[in-house]
Amino acid sequence: MRLLEYNSTGQLSLTKAFMGDNTPQYAILSHTWGADTEEVTYRDLMDGIGESKAGYGKIRLCGEWAKRDGLRYFWVDTCCIDKSNSVELQEAINSMFRWYRNAVKCYVYLSDVSTKEREGSDQFSEQAWESAFRSSRWFTRGWTIQELIAPTSVEFFSKEEEQLGNKRTLEQQLHEITGIAISALRGAPLSQFSVDERLSWAKNRKTTREEDIAYSLLGIFNVHMPMIYSEGRENAFRRLREEINKPLKGLEYLPIAADAPFNSFNRQDEPTCLPHTRVDLLRDIHDWANGQDERYIFWLNGLAGTGKSTIARTVARRYFEEERLGASFFFVRGGGDISHAGKFFTSIAVQLANNIPSLRQYIYDAINKHKDIASQSLRDQWCQLILRPLLRLGSGSTPCSYLLIVDALDECDKEEHIRTILQLLAEARVLETIRLRVFLTSRPEIPIRHGFYQIPDAEHQDFILHNISQSIVNHDISIFLQHNLNFIASERSLGAGWPGEQIIKRLVHNASGLFIWAATACRFIYEGKRFATKRLDIILESSNSTISAPEKHLNKIYLTVLRQSISPDYTDEEKEALCYMIKSLLGSVVTLFSPLSTQSLAKLVNTSQEEVDQTLDDLHAILDIPKSQTCPLRLHHPSFRDFLLNKERCGDSNFQVDEKQAHQALAKNCIRLMLNSIKQNICGQEAPGIFVVNVESTRIEQCLPQEVRYACLYWVQHLQASSAQLQDGDYVHQFLRVHLLHWLEALSWIGKVSEGILAITSLDELVSYNTSPNLHAFIHDIKRFALYNRPLIEQTPLQLYCSALVFAPDNSIVRGEFKENIPTWIQRKPKVQANWNAILQTLEGHTGWVQSVAFSPDSKKLVVSGSSDKTVRLWDAVTGAALQTLEGHTGWINSVAFSPDGKQVVSCSSDNTVRLWDTVVGVELQTLEGHTDWVQSVAFSPDGKQVVSSSRDKTVRLWDAVIEAEFQTIEGYTYSILSVAFSPDGKQVVSGSYDRAVRVWDAVTGVVLRTLEGHTDDVHSVAFSPDSKRVASGSNDATIRIWDAITGAALHAFEGHEGLVTLVAFSPDGKRVVSVSSDQTIRLWDTVTGAALQTLEDHIGWVNSVVFSPDGKQIASGSYDWTVRLWDTTTGAALQTLEGHMNEVFGKPVDPLLVSSNWITEGGKNILWLPPEYRAPTCVLSWNRCLALGYSSGRIFILGFEEGPKLI
Repeated sequence: MRLLEYNSTGQLSLTKAFMGDNTPQYAILSHTWGADTEEVTYRDLMDGIGESKAGYGKIRLCGEWAKRDGLRYFWVDTCCIDKSNSVELQEAINSMFRWYRNAVKCYVYLSDVSTKEREGSDQFSEQAWESAFRSSRWFTRGWTIQELIAPTSVEFFSKEEEQLGNKRTLEQQLHEITGIAISALRGAPLSQFSVDERLSWAKNRKTTREEDIAYSLLGIFNVHMPMIYSEGRENAFRRLREEINKPLKGLEYLPIAADAPFNSFNRQDEPTCLPHTRVDLLRDIHDWANGQDERYIFWLNGLAGTGKSTIARTVARRYFEEERLGASFFFVRGGGDISHAGKFFTSIAVQLANNIPSLRQYIYDAINKHKDIASQSLRDQWCQLILRPLLRLGSGSTPCSYLLIVDALDECDKEEHIRTILQLLAEARVLETIRLRVFLTSRPEIPIRHGFYQIPDAEHQDFILHNISQSIVNHDISIFLQHNLNFIASERSLGAGWPGEQIIKRLVHNASGLFIWAATACRFIYEGKRFATKRLDIILESSNSTISAPEKHLNKIYLTVLRQSISPDYTDEEKEALCYMIKSLLGSVVTLFSPLSTQSLAKLVNTSQEEVDQTLDDLHAILDIPKSQTCPLRLHHPSFRDFLLNKERCGDSNFQVDEKQAHQALAKNCIRLMLNSIKQNICGQEAPGIFVVNVESTRIEQCLPQEVRYACLYWVQHLQASSAQLQDGDYVHQFLRVHLLHWLEALSWIGKVSEGILAITSLDELVSYNTSPNLHAFIHDIKRFALYNRPLIEQTPLQLYCSALVFAPDNSIVRGEFKENIPTWIQRKPKVQANWNAILQTLEGHTGWVQSVAFSPDSKKLVVSGSSDKTVRLWDAVTGAALQTLEGHTGWINSVAFSPDGKQVVSCSSDNTVRLWDTVVGVELQTLEGHTDWVQSVAFSPDGKQVVSSSRDKTVRLWDAVIEAEFQTIEGYTYSILSVAFSPDGKQVVSGSYDRAVRVWDAVTGVVLRTLEGHTDDVHSVAFSPDSKRVASGSNDATIRIWDAITGAALHAFEGHEGLVTLVAFSPDGKRVVSVSSDQTIRLWDTVTGAALQTLEDHIGWVNSVVFSPDGKQIASGSYDWTVRLWDTTTGAALQTLEGHMNEVFGKPVDPLLVSSNWITEGGKNILWLPPEYRAPTCVLSWNRCLALGYSSGRIFILGFEEGPKLI
């Protein structure tokens, strides 16, 4: 941005171009252009001829006004932009709104508005100038819209240079002339105004070039686009619309639960409270929602059947109609996407973006910045998609309140997610510009009660629904019954008074305060149609007046509905058959992990559609059966599931469902369906390198319909729930031997590979090695196969039949079973290892060197890694899935560690800080500052209350991890400290330094107890043994030394590495030490005998970090090759190689077969995925359809490919 100024001699000159924050304060001129020959251009000023033009007077005036207001610089569009430079013009037009907004003053010069009487009188006439003001040409020009709206201070001047007023004093006239809302003139965010309203502001305006009327609105909509001065007005507006609509399109990237909103299509028949019911409660909720206090959460809790969801729908409907409903999410147990938290915050974000226009752009920005946000933690989704966009709403916004409704939170499938959601929603208290009130309903379950214990009482309002006075509840149920029975009476011509006041009272009494009883009774009577009166009698007869517990009344009516579905006219044989069918279908419905349509249910249980429809036809009172056969079938209320699965509650063996048997039947049906449905290349793609993301979702849905997806996803869960014990040669074994790869392929297409790996792990628990050794070995091999190939399976499913089999070990059971599936065009296969080596899986995601890794204390759940990409990442150690990315450090992460309870992670960085993180919700808890140079190493004390850190600033610091305070600095080193660790008993600290010494310190006094000397180079890593009696150290001298921590004596010196030792660690039992090195190897040593036990090779960069799992069975390592690898310490078999080379293998690549990143390609097309240890060869040689890959380790792999198409 160039500016104008007057130099010391009074001459007008242009400044250099200012950028960003370096731009000084300036004034800006708004005016209407005269003829091109009158205006002073950039070239005129450069050539020194500007003063001769008529337009120079306006420039002079702007300079004088700016000087009067204490501003040295000013800007005028005619001469500050070099319009002959198309690049500069593009940038200027896209920046114009911002330039006007940032101006201290905007002066509007109206050359057609005079403050003199038209008759020539010298007397001032306000009426005369105001008339001219209203008709000024300035209000008809397109560019002046942004010049009026953007600046904070706008002053209007007449032809005679007299000030007429400013934007605030003239706002009423400006509103009337332009139609622009006064709030917009006052600076309200323009996103608060609809697109159509903002476009209407330019409706009657004109520009010299027709396209400019669209370009002049770029700032009004906060969009950017290139200028094309030949496209015409229509095309310019089309492109403008496309830019405006980008945020809406961006929302399409967020997965949503379609049935979550209260008014979703599948919920349209669900009731709200009738008039004159729940009056006091609804008034309390309304008063709370409109209140100004800090009680931002209203928790409505009540027992099953007390009407919580109906109240939630009623509240949602009211605030939706008032345009104050931010979002709603109604959980349903077993309801698929609405039974878990996976799409909770993404669904909320999409609804907020649609309901609060001013928020839409900010949510779109978050999606653009975090493309993988939908796969990140609940904490990251809440912060990035909801909290931060809400916080970005500027102070100019009108404070307003929106309601967020969460119904049946107790039906979310994981307790930890319930707690996390409550923790995150509690953060709504930090919002100021916009108030987000949270209305939440649930049963009073333990996770929710405990969650609310963590929230101060002053921040939430509670209401216990089942504690309402019985008389009030009975009154409301009476109104409900009268309303529904009057409708039935009208439809069935039963008379206006039917069924009478006394009958209503009896029904109210039988309901025992449960709305679900009343609703079930009404549905049952209604479904009786012409026999409605008879069904009413049945209900009355079946109700026992001696029953007092509400639950028993509910049991009675459920049994009544079930028994009435069996006609007394059927023969005993027919009754038995129908009872079996009802029991079987209902058993499936209530034990499904996700709801299915009747169409899909029929295919899953291998029954005709007609049979299913006829069987369920008389059960509308308890089942929500949609008219469409493709919409999901649901229970009206979850209490029916509890009833049906409980022998004591149901009490009728004809209907009571044995839960384990129902799960076993579903497991077998799932496997039967998959046997007949899934196959190789089920989506018909053929190209071996096809990515899942490049295949249309409609194609995947067509090839893998709902029931097949369900079977693939849940068959193992049903086996687990049935407590099945699998055997060699049984139906599960036979299925896996034929369809394992087909199943994994199907999981890849539907994006559920992590779930599949968890399922395989679960299968392992169902097989006994002693009784079923063959199946046990097969499943173990499947687990290794799936973990090793997880990235491949997730992205390119057809490589299951290529790369996954080709690079599997020779003795892999999976390879042996499916070797015939390897495409014939892979003619020569590489020589691979005989057995699975120690690598369990490779975790990819970091974009820099992995500096440090650690296992969570339970060894099953988490791995944490820190990288030079400035991020800390949490991984699922079972599936290998990336769980969270913790961002905050501004430098390399040098060290990470878990707290003893696994709930926190500590990290240190080259940004001189130590940070503490919550591993559950992924939030930063503390930043510990005090070091004055890179922090190299960090660790928790055994009790988790202290953190120790070492730094290049030559100090060791002890921190209180609870109160965020440094309580001790240990000094004494003359060189940077590279590593530090607590002893397991918490009494000592050990450190290693550039001075080649290892020091043991008293953790309380900071006194040096022992100095251990013997290394001949920098000490990079130190560690205590589990019993605190020994210390291990690793050095640049390529050795590992074991010391007696009490006497300081040197016990062992391990030699074998060919590069500097970067880290050492003891096994949990203290019998082994693991070390890693710049020589790219991991080595295991016996601490008793000093013998070398194993050398693990496969990283292709320096190995920087290593750690044992708490059970000692696994090792995690991090490397400069950007990967984290998990190793099995019990095997450790080395890769077989073609030996002979002692140094790097060099060569020259030749087309047409090439290695590109992690693929072998032919003609630019991916044909074979390379596992991590086969990537980055030092040479690639191609000849005669063969490809040789050489590596710095001396390994060579050769593959041969057939000429012609590469199809699956």
